[in-house]
Amino acid sequence: MLIDLSLPITPKLLEQAQQNNRLAFSGHLGTHFDLRGQEFPLIFTQRKGIIFDVRQVTDRDITCDDISTEQISPGMFVAFCSGYISREPYGSKAYFSNHPQLSQELIDRLLSLQVSIIGIDFAGIRRGPEHTPADQRCAEKGTYIVENLCCLEDLLPYGPFFTAHTYPLNYKEVTGVPCRVVAEIVDPPLFVHKNQ
Repeated sequence: MLIDLSLPITPKLLEQAQQNNRLAFSGHLGTHFDLRGQEFPLIFTQRKGIIFDVRQVTDRDITCDDISTEQISPGMFVAFCSGYISREPYGSKAYFSNHPQLSQELIDRLLSLQVSIIGIDFAGIRRGPEHTPADQRCAEKGTYIVENLCCLEDLLPYGPFFTAHTYPLNYKEVTGVPCRVVAEIVDPPLFVHKNQ
C-alpha cells in the first residue's frame, strides 16, 4: 500500500504561501527539502522509515523523551507526526511562525544516530532565526530536512516502520527543492478501524 505524504499545491495555496513566506518563491514551497548548499544523494530516495506520534506535545519543544530513539538506526527517514498541518492550514502566517519545533538535544541525538532524513508536518525543525542555522547544521552532517509533509496520521495505524520513497526535483544552486514523498506499507494489519 502506498500513502502520498506530499502536500498538494493549488493556485490558491500558492498565492497564500507567497504572501506569508518570502522563501516560497525560491523552492521552499509545499513539501520540500532544505539543502543549504548540499546535494541530495540519490541513494536516499529509498530509506527505511519510522514515524513517531508527537501530537500530544504542545506548548513546548519535542524532546528525546517524547520518542523511542533506540528504535532509530543509521540511514533512516525519521518522521514526526505533530498534526500541526491539519490544525493550522499551510500557507497561513501562523503556520510559518507558530509551528512546533524539535529541541536542540533531539536534533543532536538524530545527527549522532546518522539519520538520512528528518520529515516533519510543519514548517521547520526550529522557528524564526534558528531555522536556517539548524537546517545548515543538519545538511553539513548529511541529514536532510523534509518540511510540510501531510497525511502522516494515515501512517500511524500501521505501526512505526515503513519504506520512504523521496524524489526531489532536479533543481540546482538553490537552498530549497520541492519533492514528492510516498510511504510504502509492506505488511499492513488485517484490520484498521475506520476512525483511526
